[in-house]
Amino acid sequence: MFTIGKLAKQSGVKVQTIRYYEEIGLMPIAERSAGNQRLYTQAHADRLGFVRHGRELGFPLDAIRTLLDLTDKPDASCEEADQIARARLQEVESRIARLEALKTELTRMIAQCAHGTASDCRVIEVLAATDHAECATDDHLADATPRLAP
Repeated sequence: MFTIGKLAKQSGVKVQTIRYYEEIGLMPIAERSAGNQRLYTQAHADRLGFVRHGRELGFPLDAIRTLLDLTDKPDASCEEADQIARARLQEVESRIARLEALKTELTRMIAQCAHGTASDCRVIEVLAATDHAECATDDHLADATPRLAP
């Protein structure tokens, strides 16, 4: 049996996240000790590992929930799992395309920079053109950059 702290340390998942996963039903509610501590089994650790790996691959929580449901039905078709993975792959391919467009735009901006003064800087000029008229492509306008956590 693991306490929540030991499970968090072993899995690399924060205690608050484990509690959240319990709250939304991705993790079963843990048994409690006489001192009211959560107690987890190896099955909990395995399930948490599944969820963590799914999150690392970028699957949304609803998709992970569906995939977990499928693990409880070993004789069921894996068509739904394939569909979920294909959808995720399309998202990744789309993001890669946007990142490639962003890379091309940044490379072009840098190459056109005269390395003079700020008043002649191509990078600043392109960024200042809020209508994006200075951009070679508008593909980079979609959210191509990862968001930073607040």
